Amino acid sequence: MADIVRRIEYYYTVVPHRTGGGAKVFKALKAGGVNLIALNGFPISVRRAQLDFVPSNRGALLAAAKKAGIKLVGPRVAFLIQGEDRVGAVADILGKLGRARINVTALQAIASSGGRYGAVLWVKPRNINKAAQVLGAS
Repeated sequence: MADIVRRIEYYYTVVPHRTGGGAKVFKALKAGGVNLIALNGFPISVRRAQLDFVPSNRGALLAAAKKAGIKLVGPRVAFLIQGEDRVGAVADILGKLGRARINVTALQAIASSGGRYGAVLWVKPRNINKAAQVLGAS
């Protein structure tokens, strides 16, 4: 079975990089009933961290963020990849992009139960359409 690749919208915010900085944001999202397909969090400096959100319902995310005073940037585009877990799954994806001379900005992948895996992949905005074609994204 082939991997399923689709374009996704994500939003991000920047929070203080200290204990509880992200918890406040997630409490607000929970209160707003926001379900996330994916999340990526990482430090961008000694004092700040970035949180990327891929919501299952964009309206719920935007409403919860507005209510809590959370400044979101986006929407931006990334790719969600899902498929059967196998040796070299990510290598195959990166190989396709490399042959097309598309640089990957970031990638996060994880295996789950039932022999499945998922990944979120980011490329520069100028490469989104070409990457979508190379990856067969819907």
